[in-house]
Amino acid sequence: MAEGWSRQRVAVIGAGAIGGAIAARLDAIGHEVVVTARGDNLAAIAADGLLLRGAFGTHTAQVEAVPALERRPDVAILATKATGAVAALEASREALADVPLLVVQNGLGGERAAARLLGHERVAGGIALMAANSMEPGTVTVTARGDTIVGGAEGARFAALLGQAIPTSETPSIEGAQWTKLLINMVNAIPAIVGRSVQDVIRDPGLRRVLVAAMRETARTGLASGVRFQPLQGLTPLLVRLVAWGPAALAAQVPLRIKDRLGDVPNLGSTQQSIRRGQPTEVDAINGAVVAAAAALGREAPVNAALVALVHEVERRGRFLQASAVRQLV
Repeated sequence: MAEGWSRQRVAVIGAGAIGGAIAARLDAIGHEVVVTARGDNLAAIAADGLLLRGAFGTHTAQVEAVPALERRPDVAILATKATGAVAALEASREALADVPLLVVQNGLGGERAAARLLGHERVAGGIALMAANSMEPGTVTVTARGDTIVGGAEGARFAALLGQAIPTSETPSIEGAQWTKLLINMVNAIPAIVGRSVQDVIRDPGLRRVLVAAMRETARTGLASGVRFQPLQGLTPLLVRLVAWGPAALAAQVPLRIKDRLGDVPNLGSTQQSIRRGQPTEVDAINGAVVAAAAALGREAPVNAALVALVHEVERRGRFLQASAVRQLV
């Protein structure tokens, strides 16, 4: 172990794709890890452990698995979908009193909402840039490595904790990093609507045109809101401005770069994974966040609004739509 390393009891609330990967890696380097999970996932982890495979290698983490925390950990990481965050925190609220918490979530401001709910400020924000799937109970497959970005209150604590387990860096502006991740997360909705991988959607010229339009709305809304976008995965503030205002052919290079980073293993995106598991999606916290931020400025984000509606249609109907339903948006 590295000098200064000390074993900690770490609670990971939500052992899905990202939470499961983080939990397994922390277990692999020797921390005492407890995870919360539900249903078949909880049963599988409790019985056989948490299997991690893919870009970080293979490891079966024999972690404690519970529906909610009963004992106070040293630190905690919230990695549920945005839709399940409040319920997950409420279920473990007593055990989390004054416990340093890292909120790793899509969308904007999850750490601020958690701090309000828990009644303390020891809450950091986090962004996971790895690509991971969890399509069978108790198993997480990491298809592409990527940094986990942390910032805000307790940011340094979690950068030190996670840094020995997974690639981690600290940002001076978690809000700016969240907006850059929001821009990247525009790749999620269309695969969830048409039932294809992120890579397939980006290869399709018509679908890629709609994706670029959603990215443009996101970049323009963030810039108009005064956000200082932070560099993530090669997406610099200059490239954000290019997405916002540059020629469409140049802006399209951003999703094409994302496709290349994802590699050859088909990535479904988190929104489509939720649909395939029959769970509520985060589309309101991703594309819907752009619509809400634009409305706060007296603007509209019609492409993102349409994508939100189509994802909800897929949720209601229980089947994917034809690609033409998306291509006609632009």
